[in-house]
Amino acid sequence: MAAAGANSQLNPLENAKRQFDEAAAKLGLAEGAKEMLKKPRRTTIQHLPVVMDDGSIQVFTGYRCQHSIVRGPAKGGIRFHQDVTIEEVEALASWMTWKCAVADIPFGGGKGGIVVDPRKLSKGELERLTRRYAADLSDIFGPDSDVPAPDVNTGEREMAWFVDTYSMHSRRTEYAVVTGKPLEVGGSAGRREATGRGVMICIEQMCKHLNIPLKGARVAVQGFGNVGGVSADLLVRDCGAMIVAASDVSGAIHNPDGLDVPALLKYVAEKKGVAGFPGSQPLTTSILEYDCDILVPAALENQITAENAANIKAKIIGEGANGPTTPDADKILEAKGCWVIPDILCNSGGVTVSYFEWVQNRMGFYWPEHEVNDRLREKLELAFADVVKVAVREKVSMRVAAYMVAIQRVWRVYELRGMYA
Repeated sequence: MAAAGANSQLNPLENAKRQFDEAAAKLGLAEGAKEMLKKPRRTTIQHLPVVMDDGSIQVFTGYRCQHSIVRGPAKGGIRFHQDVTIEEVEALASWMTWKCAVADIPFGGGKGGIVVDPRKLSKGELERLTRRYAADLSDIFGPDSDVPAPDVNTGEREMAWFVDTYSMHSRRTEYAVVTGKPLEVGGSAGRREATGRGVMICIEQMCKHLNIPLKGARVAVQGFGNVGGVSADLLVRDCGAMIVAASDVSGAIHNPDGLDVPALLKYVAEKKGVAGFPGSQPLTTSILEYDCDILVPAALENQITAENAANIKAKIIGEGANGPTTPDADKILEAKGCWVIPDILCNSGGVTVSYFEWVQNRMGFYWPEHEVNDRLREKLELAFADVVKVAVREKVSMRVAAYMVAIQRVWRVYELRGMYA
């Protein structure tokens, strides 16, 4: 990940603002309204002392941003990564506001992060760090105020620690304080696969809109982790697509005749990477520029830039990651006739099922997986239709249309509630 500020085109916060500004201009919002919607409600910085296994004390820096709570509690993941910055966290929190609004679920936007390389910490050290973060911010977090979730380098384990810490402080078991939990700790069936399933549903809807057959389509997946791996599996099993290239931190592989995705998923689970998968060849060029029909960038931000956008051959890009495409790259792709399904729509399956998990926690009644998946499909098909309708009517890109839908929904709540003074 490029350091924020090193290049203005790669600063996630600046990119988020540019995406917002373009859509807000189309809506004709007043300057004061734009500033209010764009700026985060609150950003906090924490210094988290942790006793390490050798008895020494190490202080970590953590962040939590609540971008908006006007439509409901702040919602957004917590990432553990050595390159986390306050700009990145604020950008991701704003994207969560618009993502929840596009999906039309009653949450606002939030995001958190801790500057740490989790690979360098033991399980005990990670647990103490997670619990310290949860405890230090227990006055902010809560089912009705701010509901975290997993993100980069966090998962069900960290969310279970979070639940326990918050519950001990509140003197009651409170499952609804976070989502993305293990099933045994109040998690929802279908949550782990939800983001990847949402990517698949959105790609399916885009192909229907463009009248392009998805069966037999050649797909390249950058970031063959939870999101990329699940979307690849579902695109093959449910849609008949063919995965021709895949990459992760271990490297990149390809097979023009199609990769055996079930075998690849097993291989990745054992080897912790795609590199060396039997029946594939190493890919020495950028997977983003691979000859394919559909590209799924499911890694980190700023992968498709003004430098490589012209070389992308895919007709459809389904953004599994947050912020994988810079605003300058968007213009190049649009001019090429490439259809981008924006992140705030394409990967909103995760937060949608997180909402379902929160609802199930609040009522103490849990749905079977098929019901979760059916509800997810219904929500995303409606959201996709709303965005396409605006894109066609206003003659704008899918990203601008998605932002227009989201901004209108958030601003309408402000108009109805009025301005507290």
